[in-house]
Amino acid sequence: MGETKPVLPRRYHRLRDVLNRRQTDLTVLLEDVHKPHNFSAIIRTCDAVGVFAAHGVYNEGDVPAFSETAKGSEKWVDIHTHPDLETAVNHLKAQNFTLYATHLTENALDYRTIDYTKPSCILFGAEKWGVSTEAMALVDQAIYIPMLGMVQSLNVSVAAAVILFEAQRQRLNAGFYDHSRFEPEVRDRILFQWTYPNLANAYDRAGKPYPPLGEDGTILTDVDSMEETKPNNHQT
Repeated sequence: MGETKPVLPRRYHRLRDVLNRRQTDLTVLLEDVHKPHNFSAIIRTCDAVGVFAAHGVYNEGDVPAFSETAKGSEKWVDIHTHPDLETAVNHLKAQNFTLYATHLTENALDYRTIDYTKPSCILFGAEKWGVSTEAMALVDQAIYIPMLGMVQSLNVSVAAAVILFEAQRQRLNAGFYDHSRFEPEVRDRILFQWTYPNLANAYDRAGKPYPPLGEDGTILTDVDSMEETKPNNHQT
């Protein structure tokens, strides 16, 4: 298959450690959050908190571009788009997520009273209009961030950071970051994709399983038969 540049052991260990702390049952759902700086900031916060995947409701091809401040974060947080809100909510509820919407209503709860150690999805609405009426009818609970000033709202990316880091605090206290949340075979597959993305694409195109990796990230089996990968497909 040509040469494949080995990953440095320290980088491989960093990737492995980050993946082991990823939270598969904590996520966000972005409802028409279109401004690139807000979208990027939320994804960057997801990466910092350890969120594995984020969800968005956008028309096809309408996902915001990443701003320069979040370049890199998009490689480490899976982003799933859905054609409409109902489809997104049904998908998440089928995975046993409880959905919370950041919206100040009569029945809204202080975000700090929520138990985020349970499967939790936080829904954030569009910058100008906030969470839609349709979304409020589909979520399980409205939550709010107490404020003591004249203005009773925060920028959507700021609100996301406040709530997600509270979720992280609770999960750290519960020991959720001390062990991998993935099944071993799933974790190994994702780790190979993170470590050797070009090679993983070649294996996917060929319909072949990924080879195992050693403790230092080296590939343990011969991959010369993978003709789909070009000799200059070095990993960075």
